[in-house]
Amino acid sequence: MKATAVLALLLTLFQLGYNNSLDSCEGRCGYGTDSDFSCQCNPSCERYGDCCSDYAEICKGDSTSCKGRCDEKYDPDNECHCNSKCSDYNNCCRDYADLCDSDGGGMITDAEIKSVSEALYALDSNKASASQLIIDPQALVHDSQTGSQSDLSSRPLFKYLDEKELFSRPTYAALLAVLDNYNRMTGQTEDFSPQQLAEQDTFLRETMSNTELGRELFAFLYTKGVYASEGDFIQDLKMMWFGLYSRNNQKMDSSGFEHIFAGEVKGGKVSGFHNWLQFYLLEKSGKLNYYSHSFNGPWTTYPDVLGMQFKWDGYYKQVGSAVIGCSPEFDFALYSLCYITRPGKQCRLSLGGKELIIQTYTWDNSSYGNGKKFIGSAFPATPRN
Repeated sequence: MKATAVLALLLTLFQLGYNNSLDSCEGRCGYGTDSDFSCQCNPSCERYGDCCSDYAEICKGDSTSCKGRCDEKYDPDNECHCNSKCSDYNNCCRDYADLCDSDGGGMITDAEIKSVSEALYALDSNKASASQLIIDPQALVHDSQTGSQSDLSSRPLFKYLDEKELFSRPTYAALLAVLDNYNRMTGQTEDFSPQQLAEQDTFLRETMSNTELGRELFAFLYTKGVYASEGDFIQDLKMMWFGLYSRNNQKMDSSGFEHIFAGEVKGGKVSGFHNWLQFYLLEKSGKLNYYSHSFNGPWTTYPDVLGMQFKWDGYYKQVGSAVIGCSPEFDFALYSLCYITRPGKQCRLSLGGKELIIQTYTWDNSSYGNGKKFIGSAFPATPRN
């Protein structure tokens, strides 16, 4: 055989092998989408119909593992189990303790949390640009001054927001629809109409299922064994965020979402309230008066972080920290990531190479599902918080 023919044959064999590698999940199981490959090996591929032919065999084929199965419903046909009852019956899968520990985050390291938070930061395509949002922070106060209730800023915090552009986007519209569904006073039962319950579902769908950012968060948690499917992920978010519990007078008056995004009033003071869009809406309507800020994060573009002092219809907030200028899906994803992986603890993120600490709290007085805890609170832990 001539040398040229040999080379041609070798090239053909190489190309066949290369093309086959592009169509295989060998060594590629994990979260994220890689456009260099003709098929994908992440949990979202089943939803989008672009999985490699060997995805199920390579990435999901181990029936004795809890990978992607934590908190799944009991199935007697399974060889082993990955729910909270398996320890009682001594039928847990071999890696249950590693992947499905009581914190809900499995063996997820700080480095992995920082890595996925950077990925979410890069995917926040709906954040406000410098031309769409202009703020006027004005007075910067020391920690000792935050309790003085002194209005040191004569102008509003928000100088300009391009409502026409931002509010027309599906995730912004979904958030605005949910924000006005709450009674801010604790001790008064929340009673949602069918339409308001549907708005909660729309918010979850638009932010987590219909954005690349939300899909990235699910894919990460799936590969770490926290959720068995996207449906389980969305359902758990719905319960931990929107499930009602009582903060006052034995009334079903509160939820994680209401506390963090909409804000509440308890004991004559503002409680929670860590969302910049709610701040903007109330300030614009004349119901909120911005006083000062005690912390301004190191970011020079949006999202940024501020620790703010303000009065909401006469009720004072000493430090209301919030991520400013981010999309609703980014805000929701960061708090969800931290609560799921570091419930009741500090969660160290990385955004654009700069560290952000989110402090989360569990609601320990009631639970849902198999003893899972509702979100009590979550917020950027500024040096003043």
